Amino acid sequence: MRQVRQLIGAVSALAVAGALAGAGVAAAPAGKSLEARFDAAISAQDQLGWLKTMTSEPNHVSSPHDKANAEMMLALFKSWGWDARIDTFQVLYPTPISTTVELVAPEHIPLGGQEPAIPEDDTSGKTANALPPYVAFQGDGDVTADLVYVNYGLPADYEALARRGIDVKGKIAIARYGAGWRGLKPKLAQEHGAVGCIIYSDPAQDGYGASDPYPKGDSRPSTAVQRGSVEDMTTFPGDPLTPGVGATEGAQRLTKETSPVVLKIPVLPMSYGDASKLLSRLGGERVPDNWRGGLPFTYHIGGDGAVKVHLAVKSDWTLKPIYDVIAVMKGAKYPDQWVVRGNHHDGWVFGAQDPLSGNVALMSEAKALGQLAKSGWRPARTIVYASWDAEEPGLIGSTEWAEAHADELKAKAVIYINTDGNHRGTLSAEGSHDFQHLISEVAADVTDPEAKVSVLERLRASTRAGAAEGENVSRAALEAAEKGGDMPLGALGSGSDYSAFLQHLGLPSLNIAYGGEEQSGGEYHSIYDSYYHMTTFDDPGLVYGTVLSKTVGRVVLRIADADTPPQRFGDFATTVGTYLDEVKRLASERREQDAKLAALREAGAFGAASDPLHPVAAPPAKPTTPYFEFAALDNAVATLKRSAGAYDAAFAKHGADLDASRREKLNALLRDVDQLLLDDTGLPFRPWYKNMVYAPGRFTGYGAKTLPGVREAIEERRFDDANAYAGRIAKVLTAYAARLDAARAVVEGK
Repeated sequence: MRQVRQLIGAVSALAVAGALAGAGVAAAPAGKSLEARFDAAISAQDQLGWLKTMTSEPNHVSSPHDKANAEMMLALFKSWGWDARIDTFQVLYPTPISTTVELVAPEHIPLGGQEPAIPEDDTSGKTANALPPYVAFQGDGDVTADLVYVNYGLPADYEALARRGIDVKGKIAIARYGAGWRGLKPKLAQEHGAVGCIIYSDPAQDGYGASDPYPKGDSRPSTAVQRGSVEDMTTFPGDPLTPGVGATEGAQRLTKETSPVVLKIPVLPMSYGDASKLLSRLGGERVPDNWRGGLPFTYHIGGDGAVKVHLAVKSDWTLKPIYDVIAVMKGAKYPDQWVVRGNHHDGWVFGAQDPLSGNVALMSEAKALGQLAKSGWRPARTIVYASWDAEEPGLIGSTEWAEAHADELKAKAVIYINTDGNHRGTLSAEGSHDFQHLISEVAADVTDPEAKVSVLERLRASTRAGAAEGENVSRAALEAAEKGGDMPLGALGSGSDYSAFLQHLGLPSLNIAYGGEEQSGGEYHSIYDSYYHMTTFDDPGLVYGTVLSKTVGRVVLRIADADTPPQRFGDFATTVGTYLDEVKRLASERREQDAKLAALREAGAFGAASDPLHPVAAPPAKPTTPYFEFAALDNAVATLKRSAGAYDAAFAKHGADLDASRREKLNALLRDVDQLLLDDTGLPFRPWYKNMVYAPGRFTGYGAKTLPGVREAIEERRFDDANAYAGRIAKVLTAYAARLDAARAVVEGK
């Protein structure tokens, strides 16, 4: 679902130094030998063969090939020695019966339809069983209305329109992809009274503004359409009819009409070739400078009645089966402690890069682990490998499985490790910061095939070089790279299958990929996300597919076989302290901005500055950001830092010497420590999201919001909520610190 974004994330902590140096989790000599045997079993040829087969036909949810791929994986897992099965759920998944989009005034031009084949790409003509370009969970309808260009279609864009006296009520909004998650664009258009929405790919984002269009290069050609889901996953992901419970056959269901995550207006995606025929005809005001895209004409807002569009969608809204492939290797020592590893297998069409490049890496890992098991090794903990279905329409397969097995997962799961699509380039890792040190140690032991140094050293070099060349590199990442410390993890928002595990169940989670050397990701969610595109531009020979397998495989092995899972809590505590500093800085900056805005309004500065030929009203008055009640949160973060540091130091000194009884007590205390970050009330407007540290943003979608209950309340001027959630966060952090204190007492024999 989500494209590989940037290098390892922006905000976190440096490695704990000095006394904690001994708290490392590097593999022991026996583990190194095991990992070498694991590496030897990873085969790029295997991955290429599986990828060729799995991308040979359209692979969307409910397609015959999607089921065939699941059955193929089931047979392979069993042949590799895993206890494997397919778990089936019945979910709402709309498929289009008909789609229509056409310009009707000032002239008639039919638009839309399936993308054309490209001769070099032999699967691009195999669309007989493919669905036409569409977005899932829009609302069916048939409307004809004026067209208004709304830029990215985010809240600031609607404020800019209002200042120009323009609204979208009764009109069709056309928004470009980018800047925020796809589903927010029609949701906000609907909330502002639009009767329909078009989302198009502007070449400035992933077309010729980024690189040569496909097939000469890898960017989006003028005919490519980005499909996707517009289910309101910021409220909850998964099956829209069964929030909080698995979509089993007898589950109690909402109706489509009562589900809060299904939109009410028709929506279609569009290529920039088609969009240019609409946008080039719009009149009205010229757009603000930062609204201009990459098409070769002046962008106008429209809304003056000159351009009318007919938009119609009719869908089949029946329940459809999905197929999660689940493979289990029982642990020899801790069978009731699970290491869960997943990637999805459904695509929007062929899905070579997203998701199958990650899925075939998962399959390589499973085959290699099976070979180790056949040679006599058994993991200490149970390993669960999962290839999810229906991720693309809304993280459905993983969410339904997690909800159906929620109690068992909360009692047994140690971690969830996710991958999705993969490219060439540097390591990208996001996730729970108590596993940050583990990721850097693993990265130090995997060789980058291009640079011939460890992937950790290449990441450090890339970070330093990027900063020197003016790229936006976080201070924490640059400082870590310069000092040779652990590279910080990014925070997890949403957009892939970790959401239910981390943000609903409170299980620590990681998301790992390689990327950065792709030029634009222009194949994303189009028919051109194919075997040819993947092996020509994204990762020729799947060289980085094998690197991904070796990276994730080491993470799985080290957690599965560790006497105590390799967590270092000082990294988490320092990171939370960074998040609190950011929230305080946000509040301070907002107060300053509010004062400046009030003064400018009072002085009439906006009226004086406005061009009388193109008038723009003053921004609306806003309530002044107050000072917040952060004392309890300050104290909780300080307590967490002390407790985490003390535990890490104690474990570094005594952890290797624990007897079986103390080890068992320690592991029991730490197994569910991250679940203490949950608050059963959940976040405002979306109680499904219960994690008080990590969440997707309400108006970012994929992008993370850390300490979200406070941060978003300040951003959205819900000031009472900011104070209330400062207290809620303080409570969960205090409980987390107390658990670490209890764990330290066990380590120290007290």
